[in-house]
Amino acid sequence: MSQPVMTVSDLETFLSREFPQAFHPGSGLTIDAVEHGRAKVRLAYSEKFLRPGGTISGPTMMMLADFALYLAVLSAIGEVALAVTINFNINFLRRPEQRDLIADASMLKLGKRLAVMEVTLYSDGSDDPVAHVTSTYSIPPKTGG
Repeated sequence: MSQPVMTVSDLETFLSREFPQAFHPGSGLTIDAVEHGRAKVRLAYSEKFLRPGGTISGPTMMMLADFALYLAVLSAIGEVALAVTINFNINFLRRPEQRDLIADASMLKLGKRLAVMEVTLYSDGSDDPVAHVTSTYSIPPKTGG
């Protein structure tokens, strides 16, 4: 497996600079690991993510999945802030437990303009997936020399 274009430290610096509204010390998001085209991230459990019935909300899981996918793209292509989600499909498989959520994202295919990926979400400490996502990102064309 080849080395990532951006390391965990590179990604943290980039996100803090480009997306401070989403990635900051109180966000609960941490980057556990990156490889080329892969990212494993964590969302610390908080009651603010619960919906009625005591389960972690779907939008919370979708946010975590999209965050992991973005990092997987950046780990393969570098600092491209305007790489964006153009397709996102989620299957909720089981109720997540009230603990940290883990997202494990990987690149299926990387082209010049599109990246096709998947991510599986887990409750921390469990091997049973709570959701599975497939997604496509658009990569803007390179500009300049």
